[in-house]
Amino acid sequence: MEGRAAPSPKRKGTPSRVVAPRGASGACSSGEPGGGRSSGAADGASSAASAGVGRERSTLALAESLNSLKPAVDVVGLIDQLRELEDLKSAIAGVQARITVAIDIVERDTQTLAGVPAAERGKGVGAQVALARRESPSRGSRLLGLARALVTEMPHTLAALHTGQSNEWRATLLVKETACLSSVDRAAVDEELSADTGRFTGCGDKAIIAAVKAAAYRRDPRSVVNRAAHAVTERCVSIRPAPDTMAYLTALLPVKEAVATYAALTRHADTVRGAGDPRSRGQVMADTLVERVTGVPGGISRVELQLIMTDRALFQGDSEPARIPGYGIVPSSWARNLIQAETPTSPATSPANSQDGTKSSTGSGSAGGTGTGPKGQSLSGQGGSAFDVWLRRLYTAPSTGDLVAMDSTARLFTKAQRRFITARDDTCRTPYCDAPIRHIDHIVPWHRGGPTSIGNGAGLCEACNHTKEHPAGL
Repeated sequence: MEGRAAPSPKRKGTPSRVVAPRGASGACSSGEPGGGRSSGAADGASSAASAGVGRERSTLALAESLNSLKPAVDVVGLIDQLRELEDLKSAIAGVQARITVAIDIVERDTQTLAGVPAAERGKGVGAQVALARRESPSRGSRLLGLARALVTEMPHTLAALHTGQSNEWRATLLVKETACLSSVDRAAVDEELSADTGRFTGCGDKAIIAAVKAAAYRRDPRSVVNRAAHAVTERCVSIRPAPDTMAYLTALLPVKEAVATYAALTRHADTVRGAGDPRSRGQVMADTLVERVTGVPGGISRVELQLIMTDRALFQGDSEPARIPGYGIVPSSWARNLIQAETPTSPATSPANSQDGTKSSTGSGSAGGTGTGPKGQSLSGQGGSAFDVWLRRLYTAPSTGDLVAMDSTARLFTKAQRRFITARDDTCRTPYCDAPIRHIDHIVPWHRGGPTSIGNGAGLCEACNHTKEHPAGL
């Protein structure tokens, strides 16, 4: 057998396609957005209970069917199985889209009956979808938008999911590239491309995006141009952790500025390497970017790091990892080198002092620095340049690893408490959400008797906090 084995026609002895059992979970089998909702939905609690049992049995039967599937005995059969399971995954994604829209409809109806203002209806549905699919709230909102577009405006793309001719990611690309169009134009593009006819078979993501962009531009050039103009307003810079105590600093820029910036860094790197600089091209470009942005040789200028670690890791060389809020876990040896605390200073002051700006702090150079000094004094770092790094050492309890708690009788969290909760929670406390913390709020609301304490405080992203406070109580 030469080259890559392609899925072959079914043969005797080759496991056939796994088909989801039909039953109550197929309630969305109609083309209606609500999955064939019946006008007799209020027949009583017994009907709802039996439907719930039917759904559970149906999904359990599907799981058991998949679990009992045995790998084929030859390569071609194994590849056939992979392809058929991929088709099944796509079909499940299509059913999930219809169920998601049904959830949206039911929740909006419920909120209408509860008297929620029209402008507020539907808020929080994305968060519920996210929890059900074990995704972040932002991802849940995108999945809700994808489902709405597929079910109400793009039937051919949805059909391609059901038949295994597309997958959820490629359906997302089609929805994303037609987002600037009206419902009528989006439906027209969907019909023109007809993903369910196998048009995109063998095409890569870039080819699909190009085809959708061209079709969208033919339908409504003005909206595409307006979308490009609006995109400029979304320029930003972000940072996210990378492995091995590294981080990705990303800039979203208009193409002209991005190309110009990259060209300038490239020219400078070629120049210094031509003069004998031993660093690689990429290293020179990265170092130059940092130096030009910070304005300081070496690129470090007055940085405060909240380094959270146990006393054992700091003073006794224990291997327990440390954590930097906003970044994540770092090796204890790396953290000790950062602090350069070879001789323990006095232990951390009271918890309040560790948080309120009086600082239990140690100035430090980088890992290659030559010394430490109290409270962020200038130190000699790499290349002999002066810079200030402030380290706020937050000690964890030896037995539990938790930070020490603080309470307040005020309604609003103090600055010290906010800093403490941000360091403790690190990211949004909502399940599956790892967005940066933007709001500090009570877990049990103040108006319900919840105290303003570390134990009753939670760090949340803006979206999750607004969802928590939604009038429908989602």
